Amino acid sequence: MLMKCKKSLPWILICLLVLAGSACAPAESVKHEAEFIGLFDTLTQVVGYAANRADFEKQIRCIKDDLEMYHQLFDIYNSYPGVTNLKDVNDRAGQGPVPVDRKIIDLLLFSLEMCEKTHGRVNVAMGSVLKIWHNHRTVGLADPAAAQVPDPAVLKEADRHTNIANLIVDPWNNTVELCDPEMSLDVGAIAKGYAVEQTAQAAEARGSKHLLISVGGNVRAIGYRNQKPEPWRAGVENPVGPGADFLAVLNIHDLSVATSGSYERYYEVDGRRYHHIIDVDTLFPENNYLSVTVVTPDAGLADVLSTALFCLPYEAGLRLLESFEQTEALWCLPDGSLLESPGFKTLKAAPVN
Repeated sequence: MLMKCKKSLPWILICLLVLAGSACAPAESVKHEAEFIGLFDTLTQVVGYAANRADFEKQIRCIKDDLEMYHQLFDIYNSYPGVTNLKDVNDRAGQGPVPVDRKIIDLLLFSLEMCEKTHGRVNVAMGSVLKIWHNHRTVGLADPAAAQVPDPAVLKEADRHTNIANLIVDPWNNTVELCDPEMSLDVGAIAKGYAVEQTAQAAEARGSKHLLISVGGNVRAIGYRNQKPEPWRAGVENPVGPGADFLAVLNIHDLSVATSGSYERYYEVDGRRYHHIIDVDTLFPENNYLSVTVVTPDAGLADVLSTALFCLPYEAGLRLLESFEQTEALWCLPDGSLLESPGFKTLKAAPVN
């Protein structure tokens, strides 16, 4: 779900912590940084090493072009000239197969796989329910005095149109069909991370060896920070807010980091916060945690699992996590205490001041 955030610039849940100085890279390779805003309605930051600025900017142009392509294809709110995207698929629900770009097919095939592997905790067919919450949140942010919580009966009626079996993906003919005319797709729990992963893989195929990409806090490290090799460092932001210590500082290489948090997108009704992570069973926001961070090689999987774990009790989340290799997680509870998966401590680095 591509959505405007509560703040003009969304909080970056994963902060890039790159050590400065000539010692960070060989003499022929210099650290460069770039950032741009707008794609996936968030801030993109890229840090890397290249022999000169021109070489680095060439990499950045390709990364930006790739992310923009995925942004347009996966958008459910806006149309673009010459592009058939997920908004078009939703608009044609119940009207038969819709020819789409192969990249949409691949995203939806991955989404179907993730729905099965998370036992339905992440379901891209939840659009009819999430649309109601999105509309209420939009009204509540624009006019707090008019903020309301959705009627549970209305949510239950919308939930009748979230059966993922009614999503028909035809990879041979590159078509997508929503058999239920009241059904709609929402890929907010998967699209950004998936796009980051595909963009990183494309950058590696072009020869990039030392890059760190962060799109709204979805981080993907390509290789090591330099040729020594030294790992990249990523700080997991404390949900308490600016100025707070990091929950953890991680050493990562060829890994992805994603965080789902209750403090990123929310509105208030009668002094109570209602965030954007909706439990598929209750149809309301889950409040077991302030944030959940997942570390795994694939950025798409990291995005999916951070959402799935957010809506599961800790023990159930651990069992789900154990079904994925090279995957660890950090839970921040409402009282600020932390829970970790068994191998998470191996990723920790000394805090950066």
